Amino acid sequence: MSLSTLEKWYADRCNGEWEHGPGVRISTLDNPGWRVHIPLRETKKQDATLARVALSRSQDDWISYWVEKQEFQCACGPQNLSEGIDIFVRWFESD
Repeated sequence: MSLSTLEKWYADRCNGEWEHGPGVRISTLDNPGWRVHIPLRETKKQDATLARVALSRSQDDWISYWVEKQEFQCACGPQNLSEGIDIFVRWFESD
């Protein structure tokens, strides 16, 4: 469900201008894991702050997320990408 939720979030922001910005980036880490960058510029959360949250459950089950420079960022274990996307969407939709 999280990927389709991110797809909808992205599509809802596309207005002929926003999508020409830095864009959503998802890449892999070599420890192994995932790295996610989601731009917040020109969204309702562009000035939001979010201190780093880190959850470490095991060597491969971990997640860290925060906002820096108008960008939601997440680093997580190899099977935590969906969790990271879910966290982003819940945070973004919160008041």
